Formats: sequence, structure tokens, C-alpha cells
Amino acid sequence: MKAAPEVQKRLLDLAELDSALDRLAHRRRTLPELAEIDDQSRRYAKLATEVIEAETEAGDLAREQTKAEADVDTVRTRIDRDQKRLDSGAVSSARDLSGLQSEITSLHRRQGDLEEVVLEIMERREAADARVTGLLARRDEVRTTLSAAEARRDTALADIDKETGEVRSRRAAVAEEIPADLLKLYEKLREQYGVGAAMLQAGRCQGCKVALSIAEMNHIKSAAADEVLRCEECRRILVRTDASGL
Repeated sequence: MKAAPEVQKRLLDLAELDSALDRLAHRRRTLPELAEIDDQSRRYAKLATEVIEAETEAGDLAREQTKAEADVDTVRTRIDRDQKRLDSGAVSSARDLSGLQSEITSLHRRQGDLEEVVLEIMERREAADARVTGLLARRDEVRTTLSAAEARRDTALADIDKETGEVRSRRAAVAEEIPADLLKLYEKLREQYGVGAAMLQAGRCQGCKVALSIAEMNHIKSAAADEVLRCEECRRILVRTDASGL
């Protein structure tokens, strides 16, 4: 394959632009915000689950407290009813009076026990409500951090995409200057090796960094200026310049 020396040198410009595109793609994949967003998203999901669990517990305790308080009210109502009967004098039998007084005493004990239960539930509910409040605050804090990281990511991606578009436009302009057969070879080698063309600098291929032997250098010196050469070591297109050491 043959191509004018100046055209071959444009391959180096193309390779530099491709390297720039690779660097931009790498930056896009490895933005620190991406790892932060992933970490904060996991934290947010975990806290959201904990909030649901805590709210469920608090709700259960609220219902349990309501039921316990209703039980206290029921016992209190029975005490009031029995006390009114006792105070009214409607019960005249000594046996009935004794039974009514015993029941009132028993109901007071029952009321005391139930009120202890209510207090215990209230304490547990207060702790559960405090846990919900704390978890909600932590969840909202993580959400704020996550939103900030997402905003930074979006800004960084927009900058990278803008720069990528500019580099691609420059690359397209350079690619138009290169003959189709040479461009096809370059693209094939780039796909295989990541870099399609490299400069021969001071007797060393800048693609694989291997110094060429004396025989290889003599072969290159004797080659026509428009001959497209390949590195014997890495098989990339080897571009000659004034810095090649020939």
C-alpha cells in the first residue's frame, strides 16, 4: 500500500484524536460522582426500607396503645357504674354489697395493671417515633447528598459530551483527508490493538516502544517515501517523520 508521506503523517493526528476520544470515554465511565451516586443510592434504599419498618412498628404500637387505652376506659366505666350502684343504696343485701365492693376492688387492680401496660406501650411508641424521625432525617440528608452528586455528574457529562462532539468533528475532518484503503487499514488495526498508527521516533516504535533492529532500520531507510510501513513487532502502521532517526 502506498500513500503520500504527508497523508501518512495525518494518521498520527488521527491517532491522537482517537486517543483523546478514548480518554474522554474513560473519564465518562470513571467519574467519581458515579461511584458516589452508587454508594448514596444504596444508602438511600437501605434507609428507605428502615423507615418503612420503623413506621410500621410505630403504627402497630399506636394501634396497640389505642386498644389498651380502650380497655382502661372499659374498666373505668364498669367501676363508675358499680360505684354509682353502691352509692345509690339500691343494693341492700350484705352479700350483694360485699360482692359489689370486691368487684370494684378487683376492677381497680385491673385498671392499675392496664394503665401500666399503657405507659409501657407509650414509652415504646415514643422510642419508635423518635427512631422514625431520626431515620427520616438521615434519609433526607442522603437524598440531598445524592441529588448534589447527580447534579455534578450531569454537569460533568455535559462537558465531556460537548468536548467529545468537538473532537469527533475534528476527527471526521482529518479522516476525510486519508484515502479509503489506508483509513480502512488504520481502523482495522485500531480495533485490534487500540492504536492504529504510531510514529517511528529515534529508531523506536512509539506504539509498542520497541527499538527497531539495524536490519529493520536499513529496510525502512531503503523504502520509498510513499510506502506504508508496518512495525514488525506490533504490526501497527509505522509513520516516518523528521524525528525517526533515519
